[in-house]
Amino acid sequence: MPSRRHELLAYLVPRLKKSGELVTPEHERARIIAWHNGLDRSLPTKAVPRFGRRFSVVRDDSAGFPTYVITPRHVRPTRTLFYVHGGAYNAPIDAFHVRYATLLARAVGARVVMPDYPLAPEHTWRDSFDAMTTSAARWAEEPMVLTGDSAGGGYALALALALRDRGGPQPTHLVLHAPWVDLTTSTPETETVTLTDPWLFIGKVRAYAEWWAGSPEDLGRPEVSPVFGSLAGLPPALLMYGTRDTIAPGCRLLTARSVEDGWDLSVIEEPGFIHVYSLLPFVPEARRAFRQTIAFLG
Repeated sequence: MPSRRHELLAYLVPRLKKSGELVTPEHERARIIAWHNGLDRSLPTKAVPRFGRRFSVVRDDSAGFPTYVITPRHVRPTRTLFYVHGGAYNAPIDAFHVRYATLLARAVGARVVMPDYPLAPEHTWRDSFDAMTTSAARWAEEPMVLTGDSAGGGYALALALALRDRGGPQPTHLVLHAPWVDLTTSTPETETVTLTDPWLFIGKVRAYAEWWAGSPEDLGRPEVSPVFGSLAGLPPALLMYGTRDTIAPGCRLLTARSVEDGWDLSVIEEPGFIHVYSLLPFVPEARRAFRQTIAFLG
């Protein structure tokens, strides 16, 4: 049963983020582009106390877009946490992404590699996918955990498919927080589940999916909707999501497909929890998910 703090955030977060249903795709596109034009795209660290004292940051632009390498000071990392941020493919890295990733990195003795990939609607998956795969492959030469939340979780899984198909070093683990793995939104129960979701709205979800795909024909590609790719041969993975989430049906489809393809996927489905509950600050559900993640990573 969700805690009172969870329910409070389930009420507050959509309002703080000004969530609402789509007016028109054209109106939403213009709104987001105007927002992008005024964004500060530097790494947001304000949610991490004493960030500068505790971490060093190197910005790498070799992929054609910024990638931030965040390393704990006074600790020698033994592995890399390649973190792909969420935000429906149209929002940049958020301060709470940095907060979560650095907390997990310190807990498991890792550095964080966080790409700031180009965003929709100005860009599609084609503008970053090859560079993201190459970057992940380079970091996989040492022990690497590939992880992400929401859209970033879907992107992380798509990268895992591409890394497997390339051959060479692979991630040791995948950690997927409510990953957006089906951008076709074709799973039948999606229309029912979205009615209980206080945060995600199906009209926006579909518009954002089409922008990222670039064309309706690309919506079902494994690079865009990795649930439709072969899952055989992927590293062990942890999947966490709540049932009050528009993309939960896609997570259930992923679970079913993992059984078909013999993929070692550990699944935690939490009744009544909202989208990316495992990243929410100050709630017991997220603290439990954090412990489960550390246990999974060993």
